[in-house]
Amino acid sequence: MRLSKYDAWALAHRAAVGAGAAEAVARSLADATIAAERAGRGAVGFAHLVDYLAGFAAGRIPGTVEPVITFPAAALIRADAKGGIAQRGFDLAFAELRSRTAAYGITAFAQENSYTAGELGYYTRRLAEAGLVALAASNGPALVTVAGASTAVYGTNPVAFAAPVQGGAPLVIDQASSATAFVNIRKAAETGETIPEGWAVDAAGEPTTDARAAVKGALLAFGGARGANIALMVEILAAGLTGANWSLDAPSFADGDRSPGIGLFVVALKPDLLAPAFPARLAAQLERLAASGIHVPGSRPAVETIELAPSLMAAIEAYCALPPGGRPGDPARQATQLQEPPP
Repeated sequence: MRLSKYDAWALAHRAAVGAGAAEAVARSLADATIAAERAGRGAVGFAHLVDYLAGFAAGRIPGTVEPVITFPAAALIRADAKGGIAQRGFDLAFAELRSRTAAYGITAFAQENSYTAGELGYYTRRLAEAGLVALAASNGPALVTVAGASTAVYGTNPVAFAAPVQGGAPLVIDQASSATAFVNIRKAAETGETIPEGWAVDAAGEPTTDARAAVKGALLAFGGARGANIALMVEILAAGLTGANWSLDAPSFADGDRSPGIGLFVVALKPDLLAPAFPARLAAQLERLAASGIHVPGSRPAVETIELAPSLMAAIEAYCALPPGGRPGDPARQATQLQEPPP
């Protein structure tokens, strides 16, 4: 199924509303979903949207709550997501994050008690598009084990970085602390594909290339102890500093009726206060690296047409016909058609 970015946005929005999300929440989630798809990060686009939809319907994500934003210091913004989606709190704080960074040179955003952050690069990319350098960290339910642990102790704990580039798209680096994202393991399990060695262990703690066994086991940190150290740093930033659940204490994002309650930590910097003409300087350096054959993250053109597998399309469309808080199989209602385009 091939959709324009506008039709894809409308589909995501209708599905979120049908699953029980308020209008503003549905808009935030649709924006983030399309941004992930256009960045080529489909695993955290529509494929992950299904988790949000099921979360709304099951009560894991309160679809109508609004985050509470406070300002503990001039260059600090704090948000309590109240168990809702991480994107909504960031949207509410975004204008202040930009203006305070412009005024003070640096500002941190710390959010607690949210569902998963989705594509982490979404947050840093938006700030880089506004001319800022940004670093973000988020944790999640424990899915990753490390040497010396008998069970999973960290989330996939991604870290993202973005910076403005003169004359082009921002540089965006977004990667998990684990060898891969959990959604990739789950997708392989659903299709019966094998996974590379070093990605995961089974329930007995033995290395496995069987994705179905990996789903019942745990992911591995990339690079052994080095990746585990990064996962711990992310955990401290995303959970320790924000007051969110540690990964060990976070409920599942896919089961039950409780939000994971995890954290998102973002730091934004105004680069020209330190390095005048920074975007031009970075553009020249990236051109030099690219000329040497080095892949520059975020350099690919944004996707204009979004492709969805028929099974994924059907799973999402099932929610478009649900009453608020409903589940697939409940009496259908007419889905609201949306005219507003995505950003």
